[in-house]
Amino acid sequence: MNSDLPLTSRSLPIALLRARERVMGPIRAILMDVGITEQQWRVLRVLEEEGPQDPTRIADQACLLLPSLTRILQKLEEKDLITRQPDPGDRRKQIVSITPAGAKIIRDNLGASQAVFDDIRTQLGAGRFETLLDLLNELYQEKSS
Repeated sequence: MNSDLPLTSRSLPIALLRARERVMGPIRAILMDVGITEQQWRVLRVLEEEGPQDPTRIADQACLLLPSLTRILQKLEEKDLITRQPDPGDRRKQIVSITPAGAKIIRDNLGASQAVFDDIRTQLGAGRFETLLDLLNELYQEKSS
C-alpha cells in the first residue's frame, strides 16, 4: 500500500460524495414516488425560490451544465411543470417559469424533504449543521470569486 496516499476517510472528494449520498438517497426515494429526478427537483426549487429566469441562471443556481438543463427543461415542459416564453428584452433568449402544477409538487413534497434535513440537523446538532452549511457555501464562494 502507498503510505503517501491519504485514507479515503480523509479524502475531501470522497467525503463530499458520501455525504451527498447520505442526504440525497432518501430525497431520491421521495422524488421517485412523484416521478421526477433530483435534477428536475433542483430546477423546480430554483424557479419556485427565485421566480422566472433565463436558462443560464437556472443552470448556475441548480448546479447543472447548460446542455443537461436543455433536456431537463424539455421533460419538465412535457410534464406541464414549467413554461418557456421568449424574453421580451431579447427574443433570442427565453424565460422559464414554474407552473402551478410544478409549484404543487414542491409544496406537496417539501415536508418530506425537510424531514430528511431535520434528521441530519438533529444528528449533527443545530450549531454543527449550520457550520457545515456555512463552510460548504464558503467553499463554493471561493470558487466563484
